Amino acid sequence: MTTTPSARAVSQYATTTGNLTARMALHSYGTNPQDWFAWLGERLPLSGDVLEVGAGTGELWHRIGHRPRLTLTDFSPAMCARLREVPGARVLRCDATYLPFRGGVADAVIANSMLYHLDDPDAALREFARVLRPGGRLAVAVNGRDHLAELNTLGPVIGRPDLAVRFHDRNDVTAEATPARVAAHFDDVTVERYPDELVVPVVEPILAYVASMIGPLTAAQEAAARAAIEARIDAEGAFRVRKHTVLISAARGSR
Repeated sequence: MTTTPSARAVSQYATTTGNLTARMALHSYGTNPQDWFAWLGERLPLSGDVLEVGAGTGELWHRIGHRPRLTLTDFSPAMCARLREVPGARVLRCDATYLPFRGGVADAVIANSMLYHLDDPDAALREFARVLRPGGRLAVAVNGRDHLAELNTLGPVIGRPDLAVRFHDRNDVTAEATPARVAAHFDDVTVERYPDELVVPVVEPILAYVASMIGPLTAAQEAAARAAIEARIDAEGAFRVRKHTVLISAARGSR
């Protein structure tokens, strides 16, 4: 069944933080000694008034020590409830394509792995440019088309060929295409890839990830997936998954 990116996001995140939590748990098996949030925190523009759009559970702000004047937004009531646990943050529930702020109020806008959930990502980029002050910085994290591709191989195994971790299929928000989209609205666009691979020696985190994508597995699906994952672990010592995540940074010019 086809669906829009925003409709899928509603089904995944509007009433629960569990799906996102299961996905973040799998990434704890990364091989980079500096986890994503620590790596990202070193590269973010964190001075002045900072706005994070689509902030999810706010995990970034529990991992880094610096606390700017911080506003966090998300469309999901469940996510906003978690965001209110971030000390000192102002939290607003809103649509990323219609931000409830006057122009030029932010020194930095962060969009961490969220643009692919939007039906019109270019509308969000226009909003990010609108709310930034001249010279303000944008930081956008997106994934490549081959990101976590090994997990997709489990779809046919369990009779769910629609299993895909590629949220970008309908709007092409990817590491390959997004820099040009950002450059249409911003200046000084740079791209840096986060070097990492998942090496997962046990089955359960992978099963939890798959269930977070398609819902609870039947007994037969779980058995089939478990057998396939265990076979890979037995053969290679772990279930290895490629990652392809980039940070796109840019500046708001005078245009």
